[in-house]
Amino acid sequence: MPLPENGTVWPPRDIAPLYADIRVDDAWYSGDRRKLATIYRHAPQHRVDGRRRLWGRHRPEGAREHRLHIPLAGEIAQTSADLLFADAPVVTVSDTATQDRLDELLDAGAVPELLLTAAETAAALSGVYLRVTWDRDAAPDRPLITCVHPDQAVPEWRFGVMRAVTFWRALPSTTQTVWRHLERHERGLILHALYEGTEEQLGRRVPLTEHPDTAGLAESLGPEGDAITTGVDLLTAVYVPNIAPNRRHRGAPWGRSDFQGVHDLLDALDETWSSWIRDIRLARSRIIVPDGYLRSRGPGRGAEFDEDREVWQSLAIPPTEQSAGITLSQFAIRVEEHRATAEAIVRQATTAAGYSPASVGLDGDGAAVTATEIAARDHRSMVTRAKKARYWRRALADILRVLLAVDRAQFGARTVDERPAVDIGDGVAEDPGSTAQTLSLLAQAQAVSTDTKVRILHPDWNADAVAEEVARIHEETGQAAPDPVGSFPLAA
Repeated sequence: MPLPENGTVWPPRDIAPLYADIRVDDAWYSGDRRKLATIYRHAPQHRVDGRRRLWGRHRPEGAREHRLHIPLAGEIAQTSADLLFADAPVVTVSDTATQDRLDELLDAGAVPELLLTAAETAAALSGVYLRVTWDRDAAPDRPLITCVHPDQAVPEWRFGVMRAVTFWRALPSTTQTVWRHLERHERGLILHALYEGTEEQLGRRVPLTEHPDTAGLAESLGPEGDAITTGVDLLTAVYVPNIAPNRRHRGAPWGRSDFQGVHDLLDALDETWSSWIRDIRLARSRIIVPDGYLRSRGPGRGAEFDEDREVWQSLAIPPTEQSAGITLSQFAIRVEEHRATAEAIVRQATTAAGYSPASVGLDGDGAAVTATEIAARDHRSMVTRAKKARYWRRALADILRVLLAVDRAQFGARTVDERPAVDIGDGVAEDPGSTAQTLSLLAQAQAVSTDTKVRILHPDWNADAVAEEVARIHEETGQAAPDPVGSFPLAA
């Protein structure tokens, strides 16, 4: 499929429902009260039991904003990324030279840090794209891996396999014209185009040199004027779904956000905290004084009450009048009711998103716990992490193979064509004391070799490092000494 024709509706109608969902999820993820108010104020369909949500209610012009937003959605997305990539994944290939070059590309390209960003984005917005590209000015000796948000991509699928994808971005403009740069990835090709249009349509296609942000691309295009040859027969982009299926769009290849189905609870949490803070605001101590206690500041300047004054002159007040004194007014604050409600909502919201309440700070007293206790307490989070890791493991292996291929084609690297093995780990660091006790029991039962013990203790070591450590242990313990009996020949 070529680049879109002039006047094409943008974004395309078939992906518009996903974009609409992403706009709502992005508002919650951003933690921006103005975004939330904008999303819900003009959306009467977003109601809870026939009433508008907290963020869809009309506020009089100039009124103070007393609604409070709790950024639980952002915390859930961050938790997802931390569970997956707080520790960098281990990526290995069999060829030594290829491994060295791969390690160099991962470190120079800050890929472990990129994965944290991409995983958090995917958790909030239903998925994310990873693409391989290169810029000889920014990185003259290596290709790059970048992250693209799902509302900046239009993929094409066949039997659940992405065959091509068009990334796009709106460029800066000083007029009402909307400039869009489209970057289409196909097997072996990357096509670029610039469109001058409106908010709803791409408009007409113009040369890349018409906008300063794309003018530099014109020099790198091939003879046809719109394509760059990658030199590899692979798609230079992959899609990583956050988790599947998407319950709002059954049968679609898109992932689903961790916030899907949780918006009502997020709104209820904000309403609970807003009510709690309102109690605090209304319960501030106030005093009511008669008019005679006020001192005029002059004609047209009002009056004031000096609360620090200790001595007042006698006032002409009838002795039977009891209402003319100073009255204290203070209301109760419903602390426990609000706290219990807020905690119950947080528990339900995190559980609905696929995580244990302990993952967002509940059910913990700060005491040290073992890895076994963490696994039991965070069981639901660990299950969700394991499911997400499957999607990431496959996508990372695919895109890193493309990275190595582009490195060979564009930068002359001497590596082999191999799909790397990606180990994301189990997400829980084993307690050293527990590991030592387990190994000791296995050794007493003579049920484990030295090689296996070293591999259990150091799962990130390669075969050569394990062999060297085993040899050192045997030498120190005397197990490496030759068998004296075996040194004499047996009698005939």
